[in-house]
Amino acid sequence: MTVNIKNHRLILVLFSLILFSCQLQKPSNNHGILYLENRSNKLTLNSSNKNDVIRIIGYPHTQSNDENEVWIYLERKISKSKLYKLGKHTTELNNVLILEFNKFGVLNKKKLLKKEDLNKIKFTEDTTTNELTKKSFVASFLSSIRQKMYGNK
Repeated sequence: MTVNIKNHRLILVLFSLILFSCQLQKPSNNHGILYLENRSNKLTLNSSNKNDVIRIIGYPHTQSNDENEVWIYLERKISKSKLYKLGKHTTELNNVLILEFNKFGVLNKKKLLKKEDLNKIKFTEDTTTNELTKKSFVASFLSSIRQKMYGNK
């Protein structure tokens, strides 16, 4: 009787270790400035300057050197998807903050682009014919013979 109780306790301890070691949060991978939208709300147009932006957000990922200087900040959060999608990576956040300064270093314009705002590129299904790679009559004849011989099995 005592052996049976010890086995049940051992099984209970092992089951509880397995249960408590599971993660309740999804694993995620962050890139760029975290909480970019909240930080951009702290910036005010025509009063914040470059030093304020560096203090609040940090140094930009990309900047231009034109008369109207443009700074670009990125935020990206990728996590694993659900079990039925076999754990593929999905993009949860993809924010881009574009700040434009005048020649005195004062913030003129700010624009926050979210994942929904970014353009989706559509590719055409059309193909172009290339005269250089076109098969000769003999090559096309031999390939059709090969296809008829070995194609239908």
